[in-house]
Amino acid sequence: MAHAVTPGPRNLITDVAGLRVGNAQDDHIKTGTTVVVGDAPFVASVHVMGGAPGTRETDLLAPDKTVQQVDALVLSGGSAYGLDACSGVMDGLRAQGRGFAVGPVRVPIVPGAIIFDLINGGAKDWGENPYRALGRAALETATPDFAIGTAGAGTGALTAMQKGGLGSASLVLPDGTTVGALVAVNALGSVTTPGERHFWAAPFELGGEFGRAGPDPQSGLAIARRSRKEQAMQMQATRGMNTTIAIVATDAPLTKVQCHRLAVTAHDGMARAIVPSHTPLDGDLVFGVATGTDGDVDVAALQSISAAAATCLSRAIARAVYEATPAAGDILATYRG
Repeated sequence: MAHAVTPGPRNLITDVAGLRVGNAQDDHIKTGTTVVVGDAPFVASVHVMGGAPGTRETDLLAPDKTVQQVDALVLSGGSAYGLDACSGVMDGLRAQGRGFAVGPVRVPIVPGAIIFDLINGGAKDWGENPYRALGRAALETATPDFAIGTAGAGTGALTAMQKGGLGSASLVLPDGTTVGALVAVNALGSVTTPGERHFWAAPFELGGEFGRAGPDPQSGLAIARRSRKEQAMQMQATRGMNTTIAIVATDAPLTKVQCHRLAVTAHDGMARAIVPSHTPLDGDLVFGVATGTDGDVDVAALQSISAAAATCLSRAIARAVYEATPAAGDILATYRG
């Protein structure tokens, strides 16, 4: 007999104990930054499957690298400019006395990843890179409760057929383990089937969290469609202008190697929710995070946690698009109009 799983009390990644999330955005530019910070340093790794990633400090998250824990993770708009949000987060953490101790010096460890949102109807005529300040502001607003949809790193995000956004979801497993996902959805592909009513992630929906439209009753749906994003940008192909970046987390005491496997498996959730995913023109990436410190996790438990992470990520992707809201100057409509 199958055991039921339910979302955590917030249905957000912050249902995982020890994590807080902060958003900061600039609606004039149509961009923003999202920060995940731990009450204490946490174990993290990463896996990249897209062909056009934009990242900072991700090499040190490989399972064989020395650093085992990080202080925060950053998801940001702004393409390469947005990587400077990590610097703002480092400034804030340094002011808090956080960071990896090297003799008398502390160095905050803040990996990050970006989406391309430079052609979305917002003004991009800044004289000074705004992302360092956005990163610092996002860190300083980090709490267990935060907005999704057109917020933070999802502020200027676009998918093939409608506005993207920031999404999150969680699950509590029968043994009490909590798993969560956070994602900025700016995909080349579509999160909805042809007709744009049904989400590819519909089979995983819990409690009407993205509208109860249910699965598409049609078959033969994986067909090429002309991207509204390409049309809106007046470009033949949105090369390097797409990416879905995510964080999956658990309160189980995973090792760095296990966090890497968590991230690898979670990419399945992305592929179930976005068609196509992991293209040469996307920078699709997933960070895997664990906040637990006591005990260990065997292979069977890791399998369950990883499967739950993939499901959370599918749901979070649909929630990101479902919760997106319209704003002046948008070049694409939202799912709900």
